[in-house]
Amino acid sequence: SITFKCDGQHPTLFHMPLRVHDTRRREKVLFQTMEPGKVSMYVCGVTVYDKCHLGHARCYLSFDLIHRWLEASGYDVHYVQNFTDIDDKIIKRANETGEDWRKLVDENIAGYYQDMDALNILRADDYTRCTESVDDMIRITEDLIAKGHAYSANDGVYFEVNSAPEKYGQLTGQNIDAVRSGAGGRVEDTGSGKKDHKDFALWKLAKPGEPTWDSPWGQGRPGWHLECSAMSKKFLGDEFDVHGGGIDLIFPHHENEIAQSRCANGTKVFANFWLHNAFITMSNEKMAKSQGNILKIKDFRNKISGQVLRLALMSAHYKQPLDWNDKLLEDCENTINKWYNVYVESNNNKDISNEILKPLYDDLNTPGYIANLHQLYEKAQKGDDNDKSLFVSACQFVGLLNQNKDEWLSFKTSRASISEEEISQKIDDRNKARENKNYEEADKIRNELLDKGVLIEDKDGKTTWKFK
Repeated sequence: SITFKCDGQHPTLFHMPLRVHDTRRREKVLFQTMEPGKVSMYVCGVTVYDKCHLGHARCYLSFDLIHRWLEASGYDVHYVQNFTDIDDKIIKRANETGEDWRKLVDENIAGYYQDMDALNILRADDYTRCTESVDDMIRITEDLIAKGHAYSANDGVYFEVNSAPEKYGQLTGQNIDAVRSGAGGRVEDTGSGKKDHKDFALWKLAKPGEPTWDSPWGQGRPGWHLECSAMSKKFLGDEFDVHGGGIDLIFPHHENEIAQSRCANGTKVFANFWLHNAFITMSNEKMAKSQGNILKIKDFRNKISGQVLRLALMSAHYKQPLDWNDKLLEDCENTINKWYNVYVESNNNKDISNEILKPLYDDLNTPGYIANLHQLYEKAQKGDDNDKSLFVSACQFVGLLNQNKDEWLSFKTSRASISEEEISQKIDDRNKARENKNYEEADKIRNELLDKGVLIEDKDGKTTWKFK
């Protein structure tokens, strides 16, 4: 890994501070931690009722970049991520398929790791399932009831939003009715036991056929929002540095976390920085199951390199929508392929300059950093191995060029839709066409090979080929 200097107060890359756009403050602010040199970070994980899609990829890549930046800066990072492994969606999917819910969960968690590994996303320090913290959630619920912030009803236990000491809605900056449409279908509008429509479930009493746990209020299971309050407290304490997730979690999930955690913990702050990534769109429409435009990571893994997907996901700033299309992938594949032309084994070059890294200090501006990578590539093309090593190091700083050149070429060969024997035959056919001055047929064969990713070159009376 590449390690940089620390100024004693908080680590920085060459003493330049990181500024991040904090959702709660609604502006870019200087990143400072509670404890010098240490970062505690919690990012909401997936609800494992299905395999991950590109929206998940964008979220965890965004926080992977933050994770890498902080560790390279010299911070000691404690990064926690959860799996929601019991939820209405999981129960529904298990009932639809007839599969045991535990088996469904285990398969999708295994798929999550495969997807993240393919994208070269570093592992968090702790992954935790919500079912591992049910006792903690029960204790928090009991505490909230004792403090007058929650109440029992005939269908469970609810948090009373109007009891919170701070006005509800600090992340959105709007009232609850103004933001309900952005809640991803997880706002509980009705409930036989609710006092107020804003109140949300801490504990749900069991319905027939559902997985259940014992509690003082009867058999049931925890509410969705409570799990992250319990797990962040378990691993990071009552107050921590960074809480993150997709913008669809701002309301109601993160608003509810803040309300219940502050009331349970008696603190003025829950998380000091709130970071949220924007959606992926297709034809400017949000990628969502309701739109029928979900693209799963597993469907890309054997067709497109994870590096290409990674570069595509970095091509827009994490807080801006990213429109997904075939041309984006084609351009990114051409770029990665071109960059491998100057690949050398990196010596973990520590001379990545302030100017190169500067865009990342500005709220992790990846498009600006990619522009700098293009400039470094142009220099590496004309320069020596030191220039090439610097370029490769700068790419690896953001998780690109993580394979050596042989591994990259091996992947390209393995996914080719044409065998070497077929390529040789096509080249023979083309050579015969050229001998017969049938240049139209020769060009047709060249284009057919090009469509299959094969680039041919005529030189010194011989024809050579390579995968582009």
